Order: sequence, then C-alpha cells, then structure tokens
Amino acid sequence: MRLRTACPATPRAWTVELRSHAGGLVLICRHCPHSITPITAVSARSTALAHLARHVRGDLRPPHLRICQCHECGCRWHPRHRGCAGPIRLLLACERGGRLWRLTDACSACAAVTARAAVVPDTALARAPQPPAAARQRRRPKGPGERIRVREMLSYLAAALPESTSAAARLLALQCALRMNTHMRVRLSKGVLRSLRLDTAEGPWNELEHARWLRMAPGGAANEIAAELLDLTLLGQAPARPDRRRAADWALRASSSAARAIGPLPRLASVYLAANTDPELGTGPGDLEQMARACGTRPAELASPLDQLARTRLLGSWQGVSI
Repeated sequence: MRLRTACPATPRAWTVELRSHAGGLVLICRHCPHSITPITAVSARSTALAHLARHVRGDLRPPHLRICQCHECGCRWHPRHRGCAGPIRLLLACERGGRLWRLTDACSACAAVTARAAVVPDTALARAPQPPAAARQRRRPKGPGERIRVREMLSYLAAALPESTSAAARLLALQCALRMNTHMRVRLSKGVLRSLRLDTAEGPWNELEHARWLRMAPGGAANEIAAELLDLTLLGQAPARPDRRRAADWALRASSSAARAIGPLPRLASVYLAANTDPELGTGPGDLEQMARACGTRPAELASPLDQLARTRLLGSWQGVSI
C-alpha cells in the first residue's frame, strides 16, 4: 500500500479536450489559460498528444519527486481496486471516444486498471545525447534496446489506436511507426509484408487510414507500399532511425517465428510475449488485461492464441491468472 505524501506544487496531470466548433474542432487545454486552438479532424488526435507531450517535457522530475496523481484525485479515473502500489508511471488515457486525453503520473496498480490507457515510457520523452563531433568512432546504439523499444511502442499504440483496431492493423502500425523517417513517411517492401502475412491484404491499410493514423501515399514502387503517418507524437521517438529499424526487424522475426500459428492475433501475441519476456529467465509478466489491450482484444479471447503458441512450442506454458 502506498503511503500518502505531500502533493507537489504543480500536479503532474494534464488534460486536453476536443470540442466541436463552427467549421471543425477546437483543442482546449485546462492548463493553458485562454488557449483555444482550431484544428482539423484529421490532425485532432496527433495535436492533442503533441500538446500533452510539451507539457510533460516542461515538467521533468526525478522519480522520487513524483506521486500518484490518480490517488490524489480520489482514484475516480478507474474502477475500485486494492490500493495504490508499484512504481510511478506516466499514463496516457483516453475518454469520451477520443474527445478527452489525459497524461498523468499514476502508480502501477492504478495504471493497470485504467481503461483505454497505456504507460508512456520515459525514454520517449528524453532527448538523445549528441556525440562529440571531433571524434570519429564506431556508432553506438542510442536509446533503449530492440526488445524494450518494441514493448514501449506496443504500449503506446494500445492507447493511440482505437480499441477496435484489429491485430493485423496493429502489426502493420508497429512496423510503420518503427520504420518511418523524420518526415513521418514510410515505405514497406513486399518482402516485409510477406513476412507479416499481409502482402495481399488491403484491410489493415484501410483500417489505419480510416482511423486517421496514416494516409496512403501515391507513386510507390511496384515492390513496396508507401504511406505518410499522421500521429505527430511519433516524432518524440529517439531520433536514431537505424536503431528503430533494428527494433522493427526484431519484431518481424518475433512474428515470423509464429508462422505456423493461424491468423494475425497469435503472431501479435508472439511479439508481445517476446518483448515482455526476460531473455535470461524465459519468463514474463502474466497480466492478461495489459496483453489484451495491446493486442486489441479481450482477455477471454487470448486463450485460443496462447494455446496455439503452446502447441507450436513457442510458449512453454501459461496460466489464466491476471496479476
């Protein structure tokens, strides 16, 4: 049980709201006095998330100075649970069908039971250090490793994409987000799409385009598909594109290892399990709620994909217990 501590002078909880307005939408921030920003429906979600990211970057604090803002507000943002516990995380939550977005500090227990929410990794907010210009040396990877980067991106997409987004579209979104360039454009070769078992499927592309997460780009080569991503928050990733591409290749191998599993949901579950498994111990967390949220499904519907992975020996064993 977490003990109550004195609330900091400026609570680390920010909320923005999208409201209808003549001719479109406006973004209203409760923490920016007299701030009403006209926006288009296409850029609404990206603008809201980018605005929240600016707030939190302006109030970076060490972990020991952060407290559970959900607890301070009476834990009214989620159903009742046994109490605050665990490390403090930065939680992104969505309410009212995407009309309200909140970014706040919350303990791990509150974060786990908050609907339509995902933990935002601290590495997504940090700026990568610039190497000295004078010394020419072998390039070192920047930011987190492949496993952590994929885990963090899956967590982010769980909040950024609509709940109804299919597993196939989430596999595609993961590759696009990790492979995009600094202009938020991405080109996926037919070889990558074949590895995802999506080389003949237009549905996932149409699904992400309908969700206004990306826009198909004309004029692509015959052996690739080009698109422009519309989620501006993705620009907050560590800027080292080669490292992000390595993480995308790592996720591709993790999904390809489940090639014998039928359907995209077992392949996405395989990526999630690989990203959340300790490579030395061979075990990982058993929170079915978090896994279901990242896979765009319900906990009860994970039983069949997990059984498939167990039959193909990609998963040693699993128990239907949520922690």
